[in-house]
Amino acid sequence: MSSDNLIAFQSSETTETFHDALSELARTGARQIIAQAVEAEVQEFLAQYIDQRDEQGRQAVVRNGYLPERTIQTGVGDVAVKVPKVRDRSGSGVKFNSRLLPPYLKRATSVEEVLPWLYLKGVSTGDFSEALAALLGPDAGGLSPATIGRLKAKWLEEHQDWQKRSLRNHRYVYIWADGIYFNIRADERQCILVIIGVTDTGNKELLGLTAGYRESELSWKPLLLQLKDQGLVDDPELAIGDGALGFWKALPQVIPTTTKQRCWVHKTANELNKQPQRQQSEAKQALWQIYRARGQYRL
Repeated sequence: MSSDNLIAFQSSETTETFHDALSELARTGARQIIAQAVEAEVQEFLAQYIDQRDEQGRQAVVRNGYLPERTIQTGVGDVAVKVPKVRDRSGSGVKFNSRLLPPYLKRATSVEEVLPWLYLKGVSTGDFSEALAALLGPDAGGLSPATIGRLKAKWLEEHQDWQKRSLRNHRYVYIWADGIYFNIRADERQCILVIIGVTDTGNKELLGLTAGYRESELSWKPLLLQLKDQGLVDDPELAIGDGALGFWKALPQVIPTTTKQRCWVHKTANELNKQPQRQQSEAKQALWQIYRARGQYRL
């Protein structure tokens, strides 16, 4: 593979790749979490009327499909939501009104920081109302501790199933690796290790996502070994990442034939940090001339 072809698969596209993939993950996670929370809410509502019967002896209050799908605006884009409907066969006028998704709700606050916390680490029952407020706004209602516990168990099970999915039917030609830090309340700043791959057909996929201890070799190696266990048979041709030593130490131990390449976005930022402010504009232009040049340059 020529040097200019290697260079072509990083720089600004690295940032866009991570942003797009994580944004889509956040939207998918928001949709699933909201749907599961509302489902738990309607189940609790129905449980209140489980002993009530109509004149024919049937359960009086039952599920009755969904209201028309609508979208709410979040910090990661529009998220489609559906609210269950309830039918009262007894005619006593029982109605289900979701506290989480009231009819007037059109816009929610940002979910970019709270979703990785919910999906990967779970939340305590005391913090769940805070998480729902981040998803649905400050007036969102809460759920019982027992329901919260069931939701947490379901999310962890889904994440574990995703981690065990087979990768045998795809060949990943390039991978990007990065450690992403989230400003969440914890004893120490949480690092999420992310690996994104592109197949030989040009499709980008999220391959690995896990909590790590900073960006150490001891954190990256288990994630790479996990991908091997899932069926990553052929070593990717190229791995792209920043200068974090942990990933580069772990990589040859697991996929030794993969070529290494520093990300130009990170490299440019590192170089500019060493330059006086007055010289940064000129230095940036010179660095990007190197990046765009044909042939000889690889860092």
